[in-house]
Amino acid sequence: MRKTIIALIILILVVGLFMLKNVWEAGTFKTIHNSFNGSTAIIKGVAGAEDITIDQSTGIAFISSDDRWATYIKKQPVKGGIYTMNLNDSMPEPKNITKDFQQQDFHPHGISLFKSREGKTLLFVVNHRSAGNFIEIFEYRNDSLLHRESISDPLLVSPNDVVGVGERVFYVTNDHNEKPSSWRSFKDLLTIGTGNLCYYDGTRMNETVIKGAQYANGVNISADGKTLYMAATTARKILICNRNAATGAITQNAEYIANTGVDNIELDTAGNLWIGCHPQMLKFLAHAKNEQALSPSEIIKLSQLKDGKWAQETIYLNDGAEISASSVGAVYKNKLLIGPVFQRHMVFATMK
Repeated sequence: MRKTIIALIILILVVGLFMLKNVWEAGTFKTIHNSFNGSTAIIKGVAGAEDITIDQSTGIAFISSDDRWATYIKKQPVKGGIYTMNLNDSMPEPKNITKDFQQQDFHPHGISLFKSREGKTLLFVVNHRSAGNFIEIFEYRNDSLLHRESISDPLLVSPNDVVGVGERVFYVTNDHNEKPSSWRSFKDLLTIGTGNLCYYDGTRMNETVIKGAQYANGVNISADGKTLYMAATTARKILICNRNAATGAITQNAEYIANTGVDNIELDTAGNLWIGCHPQMLKFLAHAKNEQALSPSEIIKLSQLKDGKWAQETIYLNDGAEISASSVGAVYKNKLLIGPVFQRHMVFATMK
């Protein structure tokens, strides 16, 4: 009997320590001090601007918008959209360029801009339809999006983000390799990673070497196409991979622990990574279920040093009062556009 009691006490202690570790790593005890060296303005009218990418040659920002609260809280989904904004304007205004997209079941998530050698500008979009998950490919021409193709595959289980590397070639992350269930939630609680990265070579989808990631999220690629970056949100790290541009094969060769809930990844013209983050991930979960619950926002910049190491700088930090649950920070010159997962506004920031 005594041995049983001792064993039970040890088990309780182990479980308690495990849960405390998870709560600590989720950023629960972090102190959030609002900080940004510059000015900010609120841009309303775009719901759930979860991902943003910018054409650095023109200053045109592409924004993925979907009212996720309408879907998950009210159970009344509304059609999402892709917006553009000209960041050369002093106060840019968002414009919905998918109003005429005939697919009414349009719920965009991660997006990626790709420019072909022939001069085409293509936008890849993760779309969560009721019939399944798709990658939509659009061509951007004369401030309009022309739908070119819808690609689906059994491996698109829970797609989150996409990066285009060819006219119909791309990588896509699955934050989980299984559909939502109590078992999946239990594995999340145990920090068992089931996320992965898939590669579509223009003909078929393949799972890459990245498997078992803890919430595979944002993905992007260096300008020369030789390095792929992928965010593992709940692991609070960026996976860094070598990429064979000819075959599409990747090899993970490093990882960077950011100690915050990394989400979407954007690059500036110098190759620095700009990442939208959730510094207190448990507050993010509460925010997803309650519009009034605030979730802190953070934008970090990762710069690679000459010795190969990375320098991390927090560019923007907010307790959630200005913007909650930031998932992306896209930069153009001294302009920073911050988008949230759920809220119905963005932050347009000017850095000093």
